[in-house]
Amino acid sequence: MSRGGRRRFLAWSAASAALSVSAIRAWAAPAIAVRESDVLIVVDVQNCFMPGGSLAVKDGDRIVPLINRLARSFKHVVLTQDWHTADHVSFASQHPGKKPFETVQLPYGTQVLWPDHCVQGTEGAMLHKGLDIPRAELILRKGYRREVDSYSAFLEADKKTQTGLGGYLQQRGLKRVFFAGLATDFCVAWSALDARRQGFEALVIEDACRGIDNQGSLAKAWAEMTAAAVQRIQSTDLVEKT
Repeated sequence: MSRGGRRRFLAWSAASAALSVSAIRAWAAPAIAVRESDVLIVVDVQNCFMPGGSLAVKDGDRIVPLINRLARSFKHVVLTQDWHTADHVSFASQHPGKKPFETVQLPYGTQVLWPDHCVQGTEGAMLHKGLDIPRAELILRKGYRREVDSYSAFLEADKKTQTGLGGYLQQRGLKRVFFAGLATDFCVAWSALDARRQGFEALVIEDACRGIDNQGSLAKAWAEMTAAAVQRIQSTDLVEKT
């Protein structure tokens, strides 16, 4: 092959490779248009989970502007709030000799012990002041039963006590559920997994969430969600309304 021919071949190969990469990327991450039957569930964007809070999630406050923007693209939005009693069984303070992030065995299984947080009626339990979603249709409070924790928006930690959210969504014809909020590896993940178990499509908007990552919990949560066909997406994958 002549030198000129070689140059032309290399240029063609580079262009083909670039085109192939672009095609793969386009195939791997198609734009997702928000439908009338979609709902955005904003999980536990509360003061206790913000920097300076009693159970702070690193950079938890940084997702608030993004969630506000995303919510404008959804006709249906639900907010959740942890709403614990002051003597909640999940608090380390209720178990003498135990420290936060240790575990105990309760009738429904292994329970991670947390610092006191999101106690009913306190400032820490309030939604973050920067959250601006005036069209939210429902605020669902969970974890208000003293004897059982409640990460999931659908089902309490005993795996049998329903919050009622599944029936609410089904009766309103909402079929595809997008999740944002705190924390990725606990309340968001448990909610997404229960959404799948109850027959909904579930998509977690990764950059609109933040995790705690306690002893590898974040990687474990993503592995479980992937196995359950929960879709892991970015906010840029969504076709947002202007």
